Amino acid sequence: MKKVVSSLIVVLMLVLASCSSTQSLQEYYIDNSENPNFLSVDLPVSLLNMEKADLNEDQREALSSLKKMNVLAFKKTDANTAEFEAEKLNVKAILKNEKFIDLMKLNTSYGKGVIKYMGNDEMIDEVIIYGDNDEKGFMLIRVLGNNMKPANLVKFMQAIQKSDYKGEGLGEIGDFLKA
Repeated sequence: MKKVVSSLIVVLMLVLASCSSTQSLQEYYIDNSENPNFLSVDLPVSLLNMEKADLNEDQREALSSLKKMNVLAFKKTDANTAEFEAEKLNVKAILKNEKFIDLMKLNTSYGKGVIKYMGNDEMIDEVIIYGDNDEKGFMLIRVLGNNMKPANLVKFMQAIQKSDYKGEGLGEIGDFLKA
């Protein structure tokens, strides 16, 4: 009986030790999707209007591996500055998790950001794009797909450049980007 109790205690300790106190990115999206300071949109990749673009076979393969994008944007106002700073710190803490691999850092006239991914050198589970601007707010984008490959990211970016996508169908997110 003591061995059974000891085994259960060890298993319980292992389970508790494996639980992370840091919120997952998906939990963050869900928890804030109804928050009035956030704009939340799920966009199918088909919205990018890429079928009309002149794409080569590799670019079409890259595009076909992408399924949807989850966009979460915090629009900063004078009234929510403290919440903006707190939420920005929350997102950065989540993205510091070692399961997110740095792909690229961004520093533009619109703000600073980072592109990260989850997966390995051969297969990407999701791509995360984060950017913030101290005057406008921040945006967090999860790109989800099937059989995404790191090399396909470059091909996808080339494909977007060839498309005539001008932000149609983005609604409030498009307005946020233009503001």
